[in-house]
Amino acid sequence: MTPTRFQTVIFDCDSTLSAIEGIEELAREHRRQVAELTDLAMRGLLPLEEVYGRRLELLRPSRAEVERVGALYIERLVPGAAEAIGALAGAGVTVQVLSGGLLPAVAAVATHLGIGPGRVAAVDIRFTAEGAYAGFEHDSPLARSGGKRTWVEHNLARLPRPILLVGDGATDLEARPAVDCFAAFTGVVRREEVALAADVVLEGPSLTGVLGIVGLGA
Repeated sequence: MTPTRFQTVIFDCDSTLSAIEGIEELAREHRRQVAELTDLAMRGLLPLEEVYGRRLELLRPSRAEVERVGALYIERLVPGAAEAIGALAGAGVTVQVLSGGLLPAVAAVATHLGIGPGRVAAVDIRFTAEGAYAGFEHDSPLARSGGKRTWVEHNLARLPRPILLVGDGATDLEARPAVDCFAAFTGVVRREEVALAADVVLEGPSLTGVLGIVGLGA
């Protein structure tokens, strides 16, 4: 087997593996307000910890609503996502999903793509026995600014290097010092400040372009 340039590829979920922002799909009548907060955080103009809990307390999503977002993640997969992940796994590359999204929804799309639960990191959420919102994982690093870098640094022992991180937002860019290369995926949304600071810009719309970066062809 020909060695690849990267031994681990870490993918963001929202606007990277899937063409939606999960929190916005939960927003209902608060959609505009939540979208504005999310955009400010993803552009690096507002610390994530200032908006994360505020959004969830505003929305208080039920178990059924979070499951619906998981189904939407799958329905709105970015073109080439399944093919890219299948090719990476087939070449022996470690594939990891690292997201500030809600764990049950992110795990649903990861499972659909053949990525096991041990390779999915996101923010867990709690529900009552009746399925009503009961809080979230406040101490998760992924619910605050710099959290993806923190998570990568704490998990380097199980992430073979070199590491490529693929994402669309400022929270992904923040992890750049902990990985070997950051690719800004602009196939769903282009955040100019993130693209300008990336090592590579992956234009899209298909995610199969990541295979060329890794050395598997496009």
